Amino acid sequence: MASRAFRFAVGVHIAGSRKEWQDKARRAEDLGFDVVQVPDHLGMTSPFPTLITMAEATERIRVGTMVLNAGFYRPALLARDIATVDQLTDGRFEVGLGAGPNFAKPEFELAGLPFPSGGKRIEYLGETIREIRALFAKDHVPAVNRHIPLLVAGHGNRVVRLAAEHADTVSLAGVDIPADIDSDETGRAALAERVEYVRAAAGSRFADIELGLMIQAVDLHGSGEPDLTLPRMFNQGLTDAQLRHLPGFLSGSASDIADTLRHYRDTYALSHYAVTETDMTALAKAIELLR
Repeated sequence: MASRAFRFAVGVHIAGSRKEWQDKARRAEDLGFDVVQVPDHLGMTSPFPTLITMAEATERIRVGTMVLNAGFYRPALLARDIATVDQLTDGRFEVGLGAGPNFAKPEFELAGLPFPSGGKRIEYLGETIREIRALFAKDHVPAVNRHIPLLVAGHGNRVVRLAAEHADTVSLAGVDIPADIDSDETGRAALAERVEYVRAAAGSRFADIELGLMIQAVDLHGSGEPDLTLPRMFNQGLTDAQLRHLPGFLSGSASDIADTLRHYRDTYALSHYAVTETDMTALAKAIELLR
């Protein structure tokens, strides 16, 4: 089976004006990214109008969410918003959904929404996906005239299994790493185990799934010290030296990083990579080589 083409997404979290959002989208497009994404948190701009604004300023790049907290929405209302954004971006929208991370509990409380257990949140995510797709199959208004790609991101077994069963893109938010990790080989073994979990959960769907990995840090040699904010947040208890062995920690020259991503694609079927704006320029050096 031929390898999938690489696709690269960049997450943009903060901008101070309409012009700044549009400038960032244009820069992502110029650097060769395929998708520009925004998060879904209180205290940040609303994702849907932000995506429309960025799409209006660009020509090729797709726009998406990384990721919508399903618990913020009723499925029928969310379906309306997804269909509207897809229409107003001329079919460049990719919807990313998640169950809602544990650290989002204060946001739910501020919004006056219940914050169920992790298992219940994942159940609701599954219900939301099924109901939205059922609505799109009917005479939904606004009309949906294409299959809108669905990305589901997560880390735990239940959400990853749900993603494998329903999503077009399964984005691994990380892998379970041994507390005594001391080599890249240990990190890659954990990545291989996670991919096999997706393969087993997806069954016959696996060949149709775009499999992705969230990149937590990029250490492009010659570009200064890497930003370790994300890997420290998601891998508490590991030392900075251990963080460098994470599969989502890319380091080396642009050529080294490009080789790593080729290895991930050819060995683990990983072709979709999401990075934060902080590492956008560094990763773009490798993207240029991979194109």
